[in-house]
Amino acid sequence: MAIEAQGFQIKAIVLDGRPGIRELFSDIPVQMCHFHQRMIIHRYLTGKPKLNAGIELKNITATLCKTTKTIFESQLHEWHEKWNVFLKEKTVDSQAMKWFYTHRRLRAAYRSLITNMPFLFTYKEKPDLKIPNTTNSLDGSFAHLKQLIGVHRGLNIYMKLKAINQYLDQ
Repeated sequence: MAIEAQGFQIKAIVLDGRPGIRELFSDIPVQMCHFHQRMIIHRYLTGKPKLNAGIELKNITATLCKTTKTIFESQLHEWHEKWNVFLKEKTVDSQAMKWFYTHRRLRAAYRSLITNMPFLFTYKEKPDLKIPNTTNSLDGSFAHLKQLIGVHRGLNIYMKLKAINQYLDQ
């Protein structure tokens, strides 16, 4: 890897939720950014969910930064047991002769938490690595680079990569 060739040692990775990266670094501890996980839930449930199940799931997710893996998993499991039948409700589209889950976004929010569970508390499981639980410091480090690329909106991907490489080589 190019980063390691420059003498850097990757001890852990904090992800924003984009798929594929975990598999690329399967031998390195991975932490899912709590901020990005909360934003994923927000995207599925909105800022003010109307359904009680959504309100409860949003409240559980709000405790993510302040709780332990055991407590969080327990709360999520209890929530799922309580709302399991509700989550299985189906709606039939009689014209298309198909069915779909009525509460797809709620199911997707829950599935996101379950899928990312192994990576939500790595920072607590490996305290010696001092892994942050968010990507905030990294995102802030590249804010000026994002701004530089944003100013030049008409650039194609090749030119954007060239500009980034030139900037990083300074």
